[in-house]
Amino acid sequence: MPDEGTNADPLGMLMKSTGDLLRPEELVREATRDIVKAEIRRHIEKTLHDDPKLAKDLRDAVRSLLEARALEYAALVRVGACTARLGISALPDEMRQSLTKDLLDVLAREIGQIVDRSL
Repeated sequence: MPDEGTNADPLGMLMKSTGDLLRPEELVREATRDIVKAEIRRHIEKTLHDDPKLAKDLRDAVRSLLEARALEYAALVRVGACTARLGISALPDEMRQSLTKDLLDVLAREIGQIVDRSL
């Protein structure tokens, strides 16, 4: 018979998890981290408020970064499409026709599902 409060019984598991949640050193560390983050955020916001040119430059830089990421993803999609086309073109004619038909069926189904979810 297991001892009361051990991890083998539900009460023991509940006590352990409650104890883990209430560890004061962890709570203090998380609270301190949140306070420091809030102070840093306030300082950065004040700095940007005091220097509108810097705020605009930062917004422009972030916008450029997002545009660059979007271009990167678009290029990866194009590379993937070219690779797929290359692989399909290397197949014998019968296999290529069958695979092309299967791919078109799958794409039509997926696009249909996307359209249905977006409506």
